Amino acid sequence: MGGAAVWRRVWLWAPLVVYMTAIYHFSSESDPLPYLTQHVWDKLLHTIEYVGLSILVFRALHGEGLNRWGSAALTVFLVSTYGASDEWHQVFVPMRSSDVLDWMTDTVAGAIGAAGSMLFTRPSKRVFRQ
Repeated sequence: MGGAAVWRRVWLWAPLVVYMTAIYHFSSESDPLPYLTQHVWDKLLHTIEYVGLSILVFRALHGEGLNRWGSAALTVFLVSTYGASDEWHQVFVPMRSSDVLDWMTDTVAGAIGAAGSMLFTRPSKRVFRQ
């Protein structure tokens, strides 16, 4: 793999890794962003957070050459899985709890982000690029 290919992969995946790290960081805090969480509905915050995650996952997968439908389906699965792991992680954080409705919101947000991403990408004829 040449230098250009490495940088292309970094460009595709680094924003996603940074975003996932930020989600993990804030999930590790007992009361993250208290002013915001006191004034904005919890499910709206989850929706915004996981639509963003979904867009970045879709971008990386589609950028690797997966077609739009495959990217969307895998995106929803991966975002839902990450949401479940985030809820599990919160069981071990003081003053936090795991909530199945939060996970369901994360999954729906993943689907919204994947569907929106499909609207703004061109169809690909190949499943994976060589």
